[in-house]
Amino acid sequence: MKKIYFLSDMHLGARTLKNPRETEKRVVRWLDSVKDEASAIYLLGDVLDFWYEYKTVVPRGFARFFGKIAELTDNGVEVHWFIGNHDIWIFDYLPDELGIILHKEALVCTLAGKRLFLAHGDVLPGVCLPFSMQLMQTIFHSRFCQWLFAAVHPRWTVSFAHRWSSHSRSNSLEEDYKGEQSEFLVQYAKQYLEKEPINYFIFGHRHIMLDLMLRKDSRVIILGDWINYFSFAVLDETGQLTLDIFEPSDVV
Repeated sequence: MKKIYFLSDMHLGARTLKNPRETEKRVVRWLDSVKDEASAIYLLGDVLDFWYEYKTVVPRGFARFFGKIAELTDNGVEVHWFIGNHDIWIFDYLPDELGIILHKEALVCTLAGKRLFLAHGDVLPGVCLPFSMQLMQTIFHSRFCQWLFAAVHPRWTVSFAHRWSSHSRSNSLEEDYKGEQSEFLVQYAKQYLEKEPINYFIFGHRHIMLDLMLRKDSRVIILGDWINYFSFAVLDETGQLTLDIFEPSDVV
């Protein structure tokens, strides 16, 4: 009996976490708990709070998590990693060393006989971003800007990046559910359904847990996070998907 798992927004390494080391250990415990049942694990973005791959050095941290991911892929578990708005600068190191399958865009696929739309949720196909977000995306994806960033000593860039990340998250969409008519990911899913049938839309990014039926055969799932909820979704062999919590006694 093999299952497929989905989780997002662990923000490993974030300075705003109460106990970053314990959060990493908790993620590793969860990976250990599912490794024998998993055929694939989909990490839907913002797995790391900040990551930049320098050509000849590796940022410190994440040894337990990276080691567990490598163990899973070595044992035949597919690990799919979608870049989010915090771990956007993943290039070839993590795919080569850990064996992950990297996704830089939304993915539509069929799993367990169901049609899925998978994305982090910050950038979606066909959606025109506000000018400020377009500008940030252009800067972050610019090879020249990446080269400039890499040219500065990590002593300065990593510290700056963590401060930026903390500020970004404090001003982001981490808030309560806005309601069906106001949640942009729900509205996007409804519009997409008019063009193409999807059984499960699965998103991260919003840091809320949501399982909402859109039609008889279509649902939108927002995965929560590993800051407050420690949540994940699982798709079984029959095509049934459930949203769950790991070690729920500790949930805030």
